[in-house]
Amino acid sequence: MKTKKVTFADIAKYTGFSKTTISRYFNDPDSLTLENQQKIADALEALDYKENKVGRILASGRTEFVGIIIPNLYMHYYSEMLNQILATYETYGYKFLVFAGNEKADVERKYIEELMAYNIEGMIVLSPTIPSEELASYNVPVVGIEREDRYISSVNTDNYMGGVQAASLLRKSDCDILIHVNGNIPDTAPASGRIKGFVDVCEGNTFEKNRNKIEEIVALLEKKYPDKKKGIFMPNDTHANVLLNYLFQKYGKLPETYQIIGFDNSPISREAVIPTSTVGQQISLIANEAMKILSDQMEERKKRRPAPLKEPVHKIIPPILIRRETTA
Repeated sequence: MKTKKVTFADIAKYTGFSKTTISRYFNDPDSLTLENQQKIADALEALDYKENKVGRILASGRTEFVGIIIPNLYMHYYSEMLNQILATYETYGYKFLVFAGNEKADVERKYIEELMAYNIEGMIVLSPTIPSEELASYNVPVVGIEREDRYISSVNTDNYMGGVQAASLLRKSDCDILIHVNGNIPDTAPASGRIKGFVDVCEGNTFEKNRNKIEEIVALLEKKYPDKKKGIFMPNDTHANVLLNYLFQKYGKLPETYQIIGFDNSPISREAVIPTSTVGQQISLIANEAMKILSDQMEERKKRRPAPLKEPVHKIIPPILIRRETTA
């Protein structure tokens, strides 16, 4: 038999409160005392109340949707970060609308307009394309991950420490030449810290294009340092694996004159033809911290007298050096 749907009138009758009070419980719970909130919560359980999500959205304007903008899904770092963010639903109860912008600003702006049309309550942005000042202008809480973050809250790996760890390991592996391969990264990007950390120790965009560039780098290194032991720090595990595969195709093994370390500790680093040393980002911790910061800001905005952030919140997560077979 079909179960009768429990209405606000049923809850009001059960508790002795008015329907207005019941409505306030769902749409403005802070306006009720904790005692009255508990009485209504107990009634919902006793009556086996099933919430009408659509009705609540229409009544309150709160969708419990969070928008996510990521650069791509082919890089394991982004796909795993997305997976971990989605897993926070069990903790925070927010649902997600996801777009991959491929680092095209005009496309990402259209995606954000679409997200705003869905009345999202906040955004998590991994793509570095749109400046944080512009993201902050959308008037919803925004948390960035591994991107420029002057005007928005963020969670980042301690990239400088990652660069220090990589360079230190290669030095301990008795490398004669230390090389870090990366793109033209602005100082405002967190990943620039890897370069600075690596350089400080030393002194003290399609996949095919990347492969071609790695081949050029290897040719240059072998011409310039043929007999030197070369320690190479790659920008991520995907490109470390491209380098490793290229060397295997060229020599049938990893030459003794090469030591390789990647970044991220993605599965490809463990499953490569030779397990690759890497600087591991704590992706699950980063995702949870990002969602915690965002949730706190979204929940604050629901209060009758919200206290807006005076300054963005920035959280730094330490990396973990993982030694495998591509370093001595």
